[in-house]
Amino acid sequence: MSKVSPNKAWRVMAYDPALSKSSSQQELKKLASVILFVCFLMALTFRTVINQPDSSPDLFRLNSLTAPEPDSEPPSIQNLSSWKSDVLEITGDIRIHGLSSTVFVASTSPRPMASSIYPYARKGDKYIMDKFVTRWQISLQPPSKLPKCHRRLPSPAVLFSGGGYSGNHFHDFTDILIPLYLTAKQFNRDVHLLVADPRPEWLEKYKLVLENLSRHVSVDVTGEKSVLCFGWTVLGLRAHKEFGIDPKQAPHYTMAGFREFMRATFSLPRAVGPGPRPRMLIISRAANRFLTNEDEVASRARGLGFEVDVDETGWNVTETSRRVNSYDVLVGVHGAGLANMVFLPEGGVVVQIIPFGADLWAKPYFGRPTREMGLKYLEYEVGLNESSLLGKYAEDSEVYRDPGAVYEKGFFHFHAVYLKDQNVSIDLGRFKEVLIRAYELCV
Repeated sequence: MSKVSPNKAWRVMAYDPALSKSSSQQELKKLASVILFVCFLMALTFRTVINQPDSSPDLFRLNSLTAPEPDSEPPSIQNLSSWKSDVLEITGDIRIHGLSSTVFVASTSPRPMASSIYPYARKGDKYIMDKFVTRWQISLQPPSKLPKCHRRLPSPAVLFSGGGYSGNHFHDFTDILIPLYLTAKQFNRDVHLLVADPRPEWLEKYKLVLENLSRHVSVDVTGEKSVLCFGWTVLGLRAHKEFGIDPKQAPHYTMAGFREFMRATFSLPRAVGPGPRPRMLIISRAANRFLTNEDEVASRARGLGFEVDVDETGWNVTETSRRVNSYDVLVGVHGAGLANMVFLPEGGVVVQIIPFGADLWAKPYFGRPTREMGLKYLEYEVGLNESSLLGKYAEDSEVYRDPGAVYEKGFFHFHAVYLKDQNVSIDLGRFKEVLIRAYELCV
């Protein structure tokens, strides 16, 4: 996105020989003084230029904001927002005060301007934004009104929230890690990561990812009393879609590239697979959406030639990444554990078991991303006779006949019915066809 440049502050004045013949040296000096004075006034009267697009109504809504200062580059603010996140890229004199959750920007506008931003890539979710994400104020002030710098850092900064749904493995990827990759990778590790609303266990869990994106120590900016000063800052994280990247959009990265980045981050040994006997991991869930006959499913898969393990994926992402990387097929009921597909070797197979009524919700989340990552995807839709929902409602309930109508009542209601309150026991005869296809894709 291009920046709006200020008009030239100084015009080139042509010298007229006739004037020298008709004027005295004193008059020429007076005229030169007048010209210089007029040009000086012109330089002082340039004001902030604001171009307001239609998106992001609660932001500055800028393509660029400029405020020239003597002997300095004009500050600018670029709006990089999307439907999923609000993002501002700022260059100029930027001062960040964590304790007040304020980003100050130097401006010579005749009046101060202010706005705000939630630096978390789920802006349509008002509940999570209001409850678990800090709102940051952006204040444009004359340089004389800015707080004093305690530390001036020459490298750029990216400020984002580590709150929201962090801790949920799927949301760790779709709301933070993939957007952070899109936003910070361009700086080639020379960038300061400023984390608002951080959860210590989350920072520890993804420490290697943060270190692979930045050679600087990540800063817990929440409650930071000192004023950190930068010349280039990105507020918020770029995001294109759920658990995915659109290569047609800037910065034109891919999910295959993200998967390669994660493989390098955790030093995963297998780039390709499989071996002589394909290996399968069936993800065992601990809270809901149990696959109640998972042992029978594993036995059937072994009979077809797979080496099979049934287990939870675990909290330690370093151990999980290396373990998943050793398998060729990942099988699981729709849930966050399937996000571990990013650690599969090239050509790996993902089998998603879709709970009854959840197909409209579940398919886009893992079906499309697998193909974008260079993986293979299979799915199995659970029938009502395989669901624990059978018998819980009246025979003519819309829960059975019209899941779409249930979804229209709101996600929380939909989630409570189809995702939180449902277990599955799949038909082994019907599922055998999926297992055979998975085996064929591996050999």
